[in-house]
Amino acid sequence: MIEFQDWGPIEYEKALEKQEQLVEKVAAEKSEGVLVFCTHPPIVTLGRKTEAGDVFAWQGPIKEISRGGRATYHGPSQLVIYPIINLDLPTNNRPQRDIGWYLRTLENAIIDVLKTEGITAIGKSLQKKSQTDSGTEETGVWVGNQKIASLGIGVRKWVTYHGAALNVDEDPQAFQGMKPCGFSTETMVSMEKLLGRKVDRPKIQNLLKEKLLEKF
Repeated sequence: MIEFQDWGPIEYEKALEKQEQLVEKVAAEKSEGVLVFCTHPPIVTLGRKTEAGDVFAWQGPIKEISRGGRATYHGPSQLVIYPIINLDLPTNNRPQRDIGWYLRTLENAIIDVLKTEGITAIGKSLQKKSQTDSGTEETGVWVGNQKIASLGIGVRKWVTYHGAALNVDEDPQAFQGMKPCGFSTETMVSMEKLLGRKVDRPKIQNLLKEKLLEKF
């Protein structure tokens, strides 16, 4: 059974430390894993594929990390999802050591929840043509040509960490002075902006929690 933890607002560095501890615990105990929700104060993190110029005028903290992908932003306007899932432990739903399945499951859970609010989205992390001519990566969850959720994962001992960030509230200061995943700031969009109204965050969190626990 997958455990659920809500860390609430938490500094990024502390959350990363707790994720790494959970990875070791899940691997050692051979448990199914832990699903974590949280939010972070504004920070830009640099994935392994970050390129020069991805961050050019960002005024806040920056941290290099071990996930895939390029530079991205985390902030209080987002819901951050960290699934610490043991891919070495197959279940009726989960095949063994299938990272593609994991990415599809994470994307599809977000897509399903967005649909309940009338937002039609698609996942692009596993499309064959996932890289544009400019070298930017069309990973994550998209609404048309705008990105509403970013994905960046790490896997250690076949246990996943890092995860996804869903843009829930509109924040004009988010993504400023950087190229999120190599795109312009204007590429990013939030649920609130698309819907033209405030979003019931507890409702979205509960729906996404149920969907992910069901799928994982």
